[in-house]
Amino acid sequence: MAHFAEIDGSNIVTRVIVVADEHEADGENWCNGFLGGTWKQTSYNTLGGVHLLGGTPFRKNFAGVGGKYDATRDAFISPQDYPSWVLNESTCQWEAPNECPNDGGIYIWDEDAYQADNSKGWESYTPPTE
Repeated sequence: MAHFAEIDGSNIVTRVIVVADEHEADGENWCNGFLGGTWKQTSYNTLGGVHLLGGTPFRKNFAGVGGKYDATRDAFISPQDYPSWVLNESTCQWEAPNECPNDGGIYIWDEDAYQADNSKGWESYTPPTE
């Protein structure tokens, strides 16, 4: 089975479908002919330019509805998480301007804290208890 993403005129992903193996080799054209629209193949096992099962990575990331296909990079890119985050050109993923602490805690990004003081942004998070 192979996955294909439909993209609109602005290259925004509108849906992702699974296509049977017999159509995979020419899947983009098959989807276009059978369903109409513009289609790009995407790999369920590709994240940040790495194939999670050791295979060949394909189009940097698995396509997600609302994400964008960047024809110049031949990559799927998710929507930007926060205004301050920047696109990593090699992974085509958004990254915070400050590294998340790696002390075993749980952290969430606070854009307002970052905008007030560029040395901040990651805030400790404690999940609610039942």
